[in-house]
Amino acid sequence: MINQSEIKTANKKKDFWGFPFSHFTYFFIWQIINGYLTLWMEQIGHLNGAEAGVVFSMMAGFSLIFQPAFGIISDKLIFKKNLILTISIAGILIGPYFQWLFLPLMKINSTFVAIITGIFLSFILNGGVSVIEQYVQRASLANHFEYGHSRMGGSLAGMCASFLGGQLFLWSPNSIFWACTISAMILTGLLLFNDKIHMENANLAGGTSSRLNLKQISSIFKIKNFWFLSLFYIGTASIYDIFDQQFIIFFKSFFDTASQGTAAYSYMTTAQIGIEFILMFPMPWIINRIGARNGLIAYGTILAIRIIGSALSPNLFWVILLRLLAGLEMPLILVSIMKYISGAFDLRLYATIYALSSNFAKQITEFFLATAAGKMYDSIGFHHTYLILGVIVAIFTIFTALFLKKENPVQAGERDRAGNPKA
Repeated sequence: MINQSEIKTANKKKDFWGFPFSHFTYFFIWQIINGYLTLWMEQIGHLNGAEAGVVFSMMAGFSLIFQPAFGIISDKLIFKKNLILTISIAGILIGPYFQWLFLPLMKINSTFVAIITGIFLSFILNGGVSVIEQYVQRASLANHFEYGHSRMGGSLAGMCASFLGGQLFLWSPNSIFWACTISAMILTGLLLFNDKIHMENANLAGGTSSRLNLKQISSIFKIKNFWFLSLFYIGTASIYDIFDQQFIIFFKSFFDTASQGTAAYSYMTTAQIGIEFILMFPMPWIINRIGARNGLIAYGTILAIRIIGSALSPNLFWVILLRLLAGLEMPLILVSIMKYISGAFDLRLYATIYALSSNFAKQITEFFLATAAGKMYDSIGFHHTYLILGVIVAIFTIFTALFLKKENPVQAGERDRAGNPKA
């Protein structure tokens, strides 16, 4: 006969699995768009590097509106799903938009289509990512599981999307967007019918009160450490995205034909995210021992080495080898930032701080630099541009090591009250 404790344990396990599946469906969309949108715009939309940079700049620009608003709304909604459902439903429209609207709009005005695309994709991706990440992080605190273990679903999605996206693109370029539509439909169903929060533990995730006022929110800007964390993201994660946006074009230059480069990129990215998936499992254990702040510094160091190394790479072998290092970077930053914000700031303001310091700061940098980087790619080439970007990352990482304060390891979930690292 099964006792009550066994039933509770079984329910906890069941309540966990909805979250990695939600992570999977959302980040499948994320990887398809970020991995293949540039290629689609080049080959199907016939945009050059500068024009593609404008699209990414507009995405970043409109996220400057969405991210602060979404952070505040998320801290007020806490575990209510109104906003995250709106984002998932918008994702269902990706296929119809790129199939039937993007190219006709391009014939009218390229700036106009950049604005429309920027609003649409920013809402789903640049703004939406902080919503789903903070939602799962809060669920992990209430349901007693490691956020990093749920985020493995996102890594697995990236691996699947990288491989499948390349095959779909070669078969029919527009099919990549319909794959996003299907994934968004599944995400909507999961949010409606599957994800369950243990509300009796809601106080561990900042409580259930939505009584945030302007004074509490504005107090964030008086915290020096908030600005240090924002500067870290400006100088590292934002540069990573700018480095990555047109990397596929750089990578294809090592091949005789575009189709060879596209296929190889698909395999390489699949392998990279496979490494990320494997390392995501032990990463919470590692960060619990070295500390989230040190995890952030390690991320910046590896990123600087990777970008500068790509600039100096003499052949394709080194480009691929350095690209695979991204499989270590992503588990480091994803687990570290979640634990760091939990341990260094007021949990009631978790979503707002995450949206502002991580995503808002990152996107405001991309807004100003994406178009400039696109022009640099066209004028001085990828190698020289990457060298400049890598040096910027190195400088900001050194700054972080000097000024970012250490988190509270108990509040961050790294150690128990006796001071022992959590398993």
